[in-house]
Amino acid sequence: MRRRVARALAVAGAALVLAGCSDGEASFVPNPPAIDVDTAELREAKEAAGIEDCVPGTGDPVEGGLPEVVLPCFGGGPDIDLSSLRGPMVVNVWASWCGPCRREMPVLQAFHEEHGETVPVLGIDFQDPNTGLAMEQLAERGVTYPSVADPEGVVQADPLRVTALPSTVLVAEDGTIARVLPVELESVEELEDLVETHLGVSL
Repeated sequence: MRRRVARALAVAGAALVLAGCSDGEASFVPNPPAIDVDTAELREAKEAAGIEDCVPGTGDPVEGGLPEVVLPCFGGGPDIDLSSLRGPMVVNVWASWCGPCRREMPVLQAFHEEHGETVPVLGIDFQDPNTGLAMEQLAERGVTYPSVADPEGVVQADPLRVTALPSTVLVAEDGTIARVLPVELESVEELEDLVETHLGVSL
């Protein structure tokens, strides 16, 4: 009984942390219904916005690496097994209901435009039932780096343990997680410094 109560409190606490990111534009949904992230409308909007397709990884799972979960590409495209991805890479967890996520999108896009060939950027749209709004937000902010969708919130589990949005994950060349940053990125220079410090990449 104590374990069930403790688990319920932990889940509720995580939901409160995530919900604290929400604002008036959209609402956090702790247990979203079945979400279709590959509709004709989303594909059309993604193409119109010039958002790139997801690129599958080629590696095998590694200890300390991204979890062995397969997530669909947001707006159509190949599914991605997170554990197959290799760095250096920037993985950003976001949602349409997260105001700070929207504010930092231009930072990630500017980094992608300048350094994307060396350090790719991948978004993870987290527990987001507002798929049309999410795609609209990407388009409004000129985002072209790809995103996968995590309707069930699997990135809350180990080893990522994402309990706050936005969160940025720095993935090393060998596929291990070098750093999880549950903060809003405020400038390209800040992200460049983080990549250089934690991934050892000179930009």
